[in-house]
Amino acid sequence: MADDWDANMETGIRFVRHQFTAAMRHRDIAQGRELFDSVQTQTDDIYEVTSSAAQGINGRWYDPKHRESEAVLLYFHGGGYTFHGEVSGRFAQMLSHHTGARLFAPDYRLTPEHPHPAQAEDAIAAWNFLAAQVPAEKIVVVGDSAGGHMALMLLQSLKAQDKPQPALCIGLCPWTDIGDRGASLQGNNSTDLVQGWMALQFGKWLDPDQAFGREALSPISHDYSGLAPLYLQAGGREVLRDMIIEFAQVQKENGADVSLDLWPDMPHDFQAYDSMTTSSTAALARIRHAIDTHIAAGGSLAGLQDITIV
Repeated sequence: MADDWDANMETGIRFVRHQFTAAMRHRDIAQGRELFDSVQTQTDDIYEVTSSAAQGINGRWYDPKHRESEAVLLYFHGGGYTFHGEVSGRFAQMLSHHTGARLFAPDYRLTPEHPHPAQAEDAIAAWNFLAAQVPAEKIVVVGDSAGGHMALMLLQSLKAQDKPQPALCIGLCPWTDIGDRGASLQGNNSTDLVQGWMALQFGKWLDPDQAFGREALSPISHDYSGLAPLYLQAGGREVLRDMIIEFAQVQKENGADVSLDLWPDMPHDFQAYDSMTTSSTAALARIRHAIDTHIAAGGSLAGLQDITIV
């Protein structure tokens, strides 16, 4: 698949892609979710994080043993808005551990049973729940894949409702267009665990009757100038690469505060590999740097400027 990948990387991507495909194509989505949940990216990393159910809302709190950040993370999991496997729990633990921050992860409603606006409603409900306990300037919204889409769209909902913005919004391999955008959406199928056709299907499940339309539900069609600063990460070998780069470029032209780090050798959601690859290790360090410097400075994303090839 790639000369610089070892057997573990290639085998893992092939296996996840196989199970993901079977899950997507299963006639019973409930059983498809069980197939998806059989996939777990497991590394040797140990996360000293405890988890507990939230009170008054569907979701879980993740508390690091060594809390080293004033920030509280509002984390939206990936899975195309359709899947919520155990892999998301480990991703939440990883983020809480490496950032030293408390994290809240809501269990939002899933497609195809619950199309838009269910996820947007659940995102604002999660924000209201957290903002009632934590000042907005201490909240960092973060999401991976479809969760990145959810995080970005939340900023627009906050703007529309005249609510305060979070201190920072972090999109990890975020889905920025629910339609067909960028050559990589199909061109990187051979090196990614997510496939282009999957992204398009997720878009159809999100808006099955096209009642809202692609532009309304695609972050790239919205203006992020004057909203929370955006820090994005992408893999050079993922299918969403081109739309993420274009989103960053468009928002920079709009005047938004946006930075993107691109790791050319990585697939989708590569952060989950943690210590297995130097790229994922560096990406996690950059996430912490973005949070720490922004919360401390209360403004500038020091050291994270424009689009950087890491």
